[in-house]
Amino acid sequence: MINDDILDRLATQVIELPSWAFGNSGTRFKVFAQAGVPRNPREKIADAAKVNELTGLAPKVALQIPWDKVDDYASLRSYAEDFGVELGTVNSNTFQDDDYKFGSLTHWDPRIRQKAIDHHFDCIDVMDATGSRDLKIWLADGTNYPGQDDIRARQDRLADSLQQIYARIGDDQRLVLEYKFFEPAFYHMDVPDWGTAYTQVLALGDKAHVCLDTGHHAPGTNIEFIVAQLLRLGRLGSFDFNSRFYADDDLIVGSADPFQLFRILYEVVRGDGFGPDSGVAFMLDQCHNIEKKIPGQIRSVLNVQEMTARALLVDRDALATAQAAGDVLGAHEIFNDAFYTDVRPALADWREKRGLPANPMKAYAASGYQEQIEADRVGGEQAGWGA
Repeated sequence: MINDDILDRLATQVIELPSWAFGNSGTRFKVFAQAGVPRNPREKIADAAKVNELTGLAPKVALQIPWDKVDDYASLRSYAEDFGVELGTVNSNTFQDDDYKFGSLTHWDPRIRQKAIDHHFDCIDVMDATGSRDLKIWLADGTNYPGQDDIRARQDRLADSLQQIYARIGDDQRLVLEYKFFEPAFYHMDVPDWGTAYTQVLALGDKAHVCLDTGHHAPGTNIEFIVAQLLRLGRLGSFDFNSRFYADDDLIVGSADPFQLFRILYEVVRGDGFGPDSGVAFMLDQCHNIEKKIPGQIRSVLNVQEMTARALLVDRDALATAQAAGDVLGAHEIFNDAFYTDVRPALADWREKRGLPANPMKAYAASGYQEQIEADRVGGEQAGWGA
């Protein structure tokens, strides 16, 4: 069962929340609006702080520019701190401007490419004002048809654009490049996989890393192998945790395949990617459109914590012995023993000892917060993106 050493390690866990998860979100077909959704970044921060208040696991909020654009980022930082949270990763957006129809950092037109580069310079200015460490770049760039553009030249243009952005990164800041194997481009994406992302960041320098979104892979991909490899190479910068059945579903973390989440987190633990000194940022990118926003984030945060606890339960000495002996079933049983351990009672007790509710989901339902924000947030324009 969970011992004090594991509980002490879990106490260091930080799971960053995406600001956009509290706005209206959904699929490329439809975004269903919800009552009580934030209308501005401050209301998003208040909702994220509620998740942290009930779980003790989510003291950071990631921003997305321009969705979270404000006139005074230092004031926004102070506002967040008053709620007991910090502003975390700054995410760029080069996928919602008409100029980027055929690409942004990889575009053949130098004017459009420079516009995308300048946007990232603006994001770095936001980082300077908020104290954020990471600039995360996900690109929608790619092509839909063979021959549409020179795919090698696009890699060269990407490398040049990233180099200019990287040159502006501060000494205590990082550039984190995210990959996605398809969508919105379908013939090829300019950063489709971990190998492409790794190749690009390796050429930049030590302050460049790879972001792994658990929903950005082809079905059947062994994601934990990618985790192990990037940790081995020292280039895993962050996670975007969510769950998927078919594509980039952005469902509640662990809902589709809890065992996969466990396997991923085992490799994180085994590769020293867990803890405040690891440099690996845990972030959610779970923001589908049918569940309520705040309890959806609470559920995802708790699922990550539960699977981390199970990953920490793996008897690594016994596992190494079984592996060295070629004991295939014995090694597999050690894995299963940890995965099937019900850690929820121990974690509920852990929360109560820290002044947190034993069951954050029930505590939120009973808090009246949802009813309050639905009554208060009437009028104005809700945050989110249209579809």
